[in-house]
Amino acid sequence: MGSRSQNLSFLVLLLLGFVAVSYACDFVTPPTPTPPVVTPPTPTPPTPIPETCPIDTLKLGACVDVLGGLIHIGLGKSHAKEECCPVLGGLLDLDAAVCLCTTIKLKLLNIDLILPIALELLLDCGKTPPPGFKCPA
Repeated sequence: MGSRSQNLSFLVLLLLGFVAVSYACDFVTPPTPTPPVVTPPTPTPPTPIPETCPIDTLKLGACVDVLGGLIHIGLGKSHAKEECCPVLGGLLDLDAAVCLCTTIKLKLLNIDLILPIALELLLDCGKTPPPGFKCPA
């Protein structure tokens, strides 16, 4: 009988062990993963295009006349650089582009024809208008 009681004791201890382990597992909950906090990038506001030219547009009149001549008469580019670059020299890139737009509009010239030449001239004068620059309305 001794072996039977030992077997029974062993079974009881084994069952108690299973119960204890399963009971302990009920209290251990796996950690819930928290999603990472993603902050959206702060959009950079577009560069505001000034509405007016900081210099007297009369100073650019001769420059724009030469630009118009490049289309109609075919004057050389060097003549346009001589006429325009000194006037645009003290302006920031964006201001120079706005001034050319303003003067082209004041002279009632076709801005769609002259603007590409004017922007090319800006590059020749060391000015870089913002990508996709359009004249203010």
